[in-house]
Amino acid sequence: MPITEHLIELRTHLIKICVAVLIIFLVLVGFSRELYTLLSDPLVAQLPVNSTMIATDITSNFMAPIRLTIFVAAFAAMPYILYQIWSFVAPGLYKKEKKIAIPVLLSSIFLFYAGVAFAYFIVLKGVLKFFIMFAPQNVVPMTDIDSYLSFALKLFMVFGLTFEIPVVTLLLILVGLVSIQSLKDKRRYIIVGCFGVAAIVTPPDGVSMLMLAIPMWLLFELGLLFAQLLIKEEPKTTLVSDIKTSDN
Repeated sequence: MPITEHLIELRTHLIKICVAVLIIFLVLVGFSRELYTLLSDPLVAQLPVNSTMIATDITSNFMAPIRLTIFVAAFAAMPYILYQIWSFVAPGLYKKEKKIAIPVLLSSIFLFYAGVAFAYFIVLKGVLKFFIMFAPQNVVPMTDIDSYLSFALKLFMVFGLTFEIPVVTLLLILVGLVSIQSLKDKRRYIIVGCFGVAAIVTPPDGVSMLMLAIPMWLLFELGLLFAQLLIKEEPKTTLVSDIKTSDN
């Protein structure tokens, strides 16, 4: 196909994605305040008795719930979004590649949802408790609703993407960029890298860093395990080829 036809087809898929997100947004916009209440429950539960959330900008009361609703709409539409992406790239794939791509797409959706759920139900509560516990005695925590939304959404995205590590590890091995044995040999460096990345992308506290770094390490090990089960490396063939090369 000419490049113009590819661009037209890409535009069609992008329009479908935008329409799907818009439809879900219009369905949920009437519940935007309830959605924000659900998001803020972990923070409100940690606040002192006389403390509440505040809005430092006159538009925050309206914009913060709307921003959250847009995120939730895109989050709910993620399977359809990935399906549209798949529909665009599938015609250019071989049959063998399609067999691999479908499980990868399905597992990506599941892992992203699992990462966001892990961040909301486990990480968010622990991080908020840590920050509020170390507040000075003469300071009453009153978090701005817009700042809290940005903090929570960043946390959700970080953990959602982090939980894709098994898929990324498997894909890197499948395309031949790395081997199972090389990842095993570099395991100690990868573990250190997990803690380094967690220290950069998480808030400046040890709790959130550990709650991201340890799952990153475990998810890497999970991806490596899947690769060992699905891919059979052939060291003997490599050894024979090396012997022939040395003889020549």
